[in-house]
Amino acid sequence: MKIGDSPSESSDACLLLSLPEDSFAVISRFLSPSDICNLSLCCKSLSDLVDSEKIWFVQCEVVKALPLSEIFQWRTGISSYKSLCRFLVEVVNPLVGIWVHQNPELGNVVYVMPGFLSVVGCRIIPQEVGPLGIQEGRVMWSPVFEIISGLDGGSTAFFLHGIDRESSCLYPGFVTSIDKCCNVLLLEVEPRRDKRLCGEVENGEVRFPFCKLPFAERRKLLYMVTGRVGLNVPEVSSGMIFPHKAMSLERRAMLLKMHKFGGNWNHMSLEDELCYDPIQVDINELWTNLGYGEMDDENEIQDTQRKSLSKYFRSSIKRILRRSSSSSSKQHTCSSSSSSSSSEIRRSNLQTFLSSGDSVGLSVKATQTKLSSYRGWPNMHETRFALYKLPSKDPVESQEYAGLWGGTFGWPPGKFTEDKPGKALFLLMLTYEEESRDDSERLLIGTKILEGTHYVMHPNGSAMFVVKIGSPSSEIFPFDDTNGEEFEHCYTGEGIAKGYGFRYPGYKPGSLFVTSKGLLVFVWKETKVVLTLQRLDLEELLKKGVCVSPLPPCLNFTYLTKSHTNVFASGRRTS
Repeated sequence: MKIGDSPSESSDACLLLSLPEDSFAVISRFLSPSDICNLSLCCKSLSDLVDSEKIWFVQCEVVKALPLSEIFQWRTGISSYKSLCRFLVEVVNPLVGIWVHQNPELGNVVYVMPGFLSVVGCRIIPQEVGPLGIQEGRVMWSPVFEIISGLDGGSTAFFLHGIDRESSCLYPGFVTSIDKCCNVLLLEVEPRRDKRLCGEVENGEVRFPFCKLPFAERRKLLYMVTGRVGLNVPEVSSGMIFPHKAMSLERRAMLLKMHKFGGNWNHMSLEDELCYDPIQVDINELWTNLGYGEMDDENEIQDTQRKSLSKYFRSSIKRILRRSSSSSSKQHTCSSSSSSSSSEIRRSNLQTFLSSGDSVGLSVKATQTKLSSYRGWPNMHETRFALYKLPSKDPVESQEYAGLWGGTFGWPPGKFTEDKPGKALFLLMLTYEEESRDDSERLLIGTKILEGTHYVMHPNGSAMFVVKIGSPSSEIFPFDDTNGEEFEHCYTGEGIAKGYGFRYPGYKPGSLFVTSKGLLVFVWKETKVVLTLQRLDLEELLKKGVCVSPLPPCLNFTYLTKSHTNVFASGRRTS
């Protein structure tokens, strides 16, 4: 017993050490990966005990990121179950889910799902559903990005997907950070020094962050970097991104070589080294291409910042003091001086940002940000290359309808005509309003996140219906043709309708019917229009779906331009 240890602490450790490994593995199912790591810090004997493959295999099951069969498959490409668990906890669990953006209004839905020792961001294309229906048909999607694990589970490789002059490309970059409770995914440009990312604090000084640069400069930097680091690849397909087991290791090894060696990957092995980083852009070269000439040294940058700020404030004060008495020509002169000072500050800030490294590369960062929202739809920043994660709850006894649903308008569902062989696909996220409300007044909200029409009907993030889920109704289904369905429950509420222009829709009375086969059917009372929904498993739909070409890289990550049409339709060349 060590000095300072109590007899009970020592006996507890001895008890754990005396257990057979299989028994301790069973006990470890009630512990988290962080608990296991804390045990390893207690003493060397416990560290040896919890460092076994069997214990960390159990932890890979505990985090519930993968089914058992895939845990075995992923282990073949990584050094240990401990490394695998690290990747599952730090990358897979935080990122897997539904990510969205406000633009275009038809829907911008990116589902992040496990690949092979990776996570893959897949965009669901606004589309129509054919006679085979949603489950039996083939959903169209396009790749957005991939994050691939290294052998140790801690190192990662980021690839942005896109096209360049009609050919498919991969744009390698770096993962800056992933918050375990992240809700915003940012595409940025990051300075690097000696192949290391420059953090927010470098040598005790706070670095000028990318997000503080003006939008025009952020966009220009992203476009210039993607224009330099892109790698041509064969046209993407579902089979390439979600390969069979025999091809999984081969594709991953190819991508890791591409990330390390850039365009030279085909002539190198992972053990080789290069004297330069092919997936980065030299700072001085980038600065010259921006049209600014040569970069100043660090002292000149600081001196320029002080002079520009001083000049800006002096001109601002003069403009305020002379506003009432100065002539229009003097105001114009003062305004021009202020504009010149602002331009100098922007230039200085950009140089401060770039000068914190020797080169720059693409990066992705997943952060937790406090976001306001309305009925489950986040309020989004209009000038950031970002995706926003939708909160999603698994269905439980008190919230059995929560989660993702998909469907089409019309009754009976799946009924088509010769002149209209397809129906627009709608994806809705169903959520419950705060539980603090009285149970009888609880609301179920169906938020639209995608619609497959040619021209948008309602704003992205609109509530397609709101029903009082705590107050069942005895209303009868209004159609004689029940399509063989038995209706078990009914709830009254309101459905979306025309209002004051596109941005402010109205609502009309309607009812939500629940069938014995698990369908949700909302019927507008006045018009008898029907929206039929079924629960969806996006992961399975995408794996058997049709992969189509993406947009150019930056637009493919976030489409910031407001649009009411299907901007992703141009990528409908099936692979």
